[in-house]
Amino acid sequence: MRVYKVSEPEFREYGRVIEGYDVNLLMEEMEKTPVSENVAYVQSMSELEKLSIAKDLEEGIYGGMPVQIGYCNGHNKKLNALEYHRDSEVNVAIGDLILLLGRLLDVEADFTLDTSTVKAFFVPSGTMVEVYATTLHYAPCQAGEDGFRCVVVLPKGTNGPLEKKPSVRCGEERLLAACNKWLIGHPEGGLPKGSFLGLKGENLSV
Repeated sequence: MRVYKVSEPEFREYGRVIEGYDVNLLMEEMEKTPVSENVAYVQSMSELEKLSIAKDLEEGIYGGMPVQIGYCNGHNKKLNALEYHRDSEVNVAIGDLILLLGRLLDVEADFTLDTSTVKAFFVPSGTMVEVYATTLHYAPCQAGEDGFRCVVVLPKGTNGPLEKKPSVRCGEERLLAACNKWLIGHPEGGLPKGSFLGLKGENLSV
């Protein structure tokens, strides 16, 4: 599949590149984190949240809302699933990586999505991007054989455990996989039993 750059106009529907924030200390701390054989997600990491950029992002990007800073590291070349939140997600590429992104407006009334609508975007090392709340995303893909490291900034509590699975009313409730996390999986994505498998078509690979 074609891989666009986040600097190209095609990315504007999905998010934006954020400039003006010093990510050097963030990148230094992230270099200490492991790159596992599979994909590992850490919701909140105190070493990252202690850095001054945490408060800067809280005030400047999230308008004063408390945030959590964690990471997603590992080796991955497949789509496997797509998720979305009610808020934007901020990512910082620690090393080059690729994001596979979809649009919420392409999700059908039954909450299925054709994977042919998904686009790939190359994020250069050191780049900070905002992925809009209307953008579907999941674990990044590696741009090289060494895997990937990616900072993940979200409103506090996102991706944490649900206190209670809500009753199904409009149908979207079936997608809830964690707090503030709606997940649409691919049948070949290896998701846990009971996950909503609504991605139709090829399990895309980069």
